[in-house]
Amino acid sequence: MAHTPRPAGRLLAAAALVLTGTLALTACGSGGTGSSGAATVRKESSSSAYQGSVLSKHFDKPDLVLSDTSGQPFDLRKQTAGHATLLFFGYTSCPDVCPTTMGDIGVAMAKLPADEQKKIDVVFVSTDPVRDTPKVLRTWLDSMGKGFIGLTGDLAKVKAAARPLGVVVQDPVVNADGTVSSAHGAQVLAFLPQDDKAHLLWLGSSTVETYAHDLALLAKGVPA
Repeated sequence: MAHTPRPAGRLLAAAALVLTGTLALTACGSGGTGSSGAATVRKESSSSAYQGSVLSKHFDKPDLVLSDTSGQPFDLRKQTAGHATLLFFGYTSCPDVCPTTMGDIGVAMAKLPADEQKKIDVVFVSTDPVRDTPKVLRTWLDSMGKGFIGLTGDLAKVKAAARPLGVVVQDPVVNADGTVSSAHGAQVLAFLPQDDKAHLLWLGSSTVETYAHDLALLAKGVPA
């Protein structure tokens, strides 16, 4: 799996990104590098209070309707409107970056007061919908955060929703040992409620401390 190197010390709070391609793929469970399509990223000076990277281009929240973990249709734009929204693409049988990322976000969310937790929606979109049924997805997410939203359904829709965000999602591959690999971008995007656009990004190397710091700001409505 291709890991983004962890920067020494805290992430630049003054980071602003210009995405000139697709961020590195994470080939969960493949044992391979999965590094094709890496982007060139330029960081610029900024006065942001956030430790995650501030995007210079603000991406629209995907117009995506899939099934939630109760089996009901979930309209991502409509049903997360008015909330800060974290969006991550991955799959439940991933042995590394997916549970680590969602687990870290869950720990960070738990540090917030209950009223502030309610202001942030955490959405996990499956890149392996054949195996990630609503029941499987709910059981897995409950180990990270019981309030997390899980979406699963048509992979073509998932890929189309991820593409404009610079997140590559590839078709799952069944390995010789029977395990499944699903190569996908490992970035987490944060959409602000003011305009429903992505303003922040965290990579797979982001720490619990970074998430805790930034989610507290998101809950308070601090602009990026």
